[in-house]
Amino acid sequence: MGTHKFKTTNIKGKQYVEVNQRLLYFRNESKYDGWSITTDFLALDSESCVAQTTISDNEGRVIAQGTAQEDKSSSYINKTSYIENCETSAVGRALAMLGIGIETSIASSNEVSMAIAKQEGTQNKVASKKAEKKSTDITVLFSRAEDFLKKNPTQDNLAKVLKKYDGEFSLQQAAMLGDIVNKK
Repeated sequence: MGTHKFKTTNIKGKQYVEVNQRLLYFRNESKYDGWSITTDFLALDSESCVAQTTISDNEGRVIAQGTAQEDKSSSYINKTSYIENCETSAVGRALAMLGIGIETSIASSNEVSMAIAKQEGTQNKVASKKAEKKSTDITVLFSRAEDFLKKNPTQDNLAKVLKKYDGEFSLQQAAMLGDIVNKK
């Protein structure tokens, strides 16, 4: 096993063995003749799943196990394949626990790719929520500025408002505020 050269995938500068490479090695290596791989789903619903893969020797003794969890919403691929990805990850982890393809990492390239996708998805959601909050904040600020200028419609007050909220209002919003003052 130590001399076998696994195909790897470079992810962010580190080499990861693909699950299919671990599985091919397991199926083709004579010392694993008669061994089995079984996967059970410990939890499964319309949004997520948890899978556990067990590798047993030819006498039925459990030699290694791997567990994985996937959420349907975590990536574009998982929208249609979260169950399959969960099973693949569990198989890859069980094979890693058996010692196959762990020269660089227990995690497979599939697992790392999915983890990155989840992380990027989370970052995108956070950025989206921040943008949404900022948009709401700008709407509130604009409404306040609008109310103030309707009560105090002077060029001086317009200048103060625009200076105070420098860069916060769009050009269209600034023009609307200017229209309030110019209509007095």
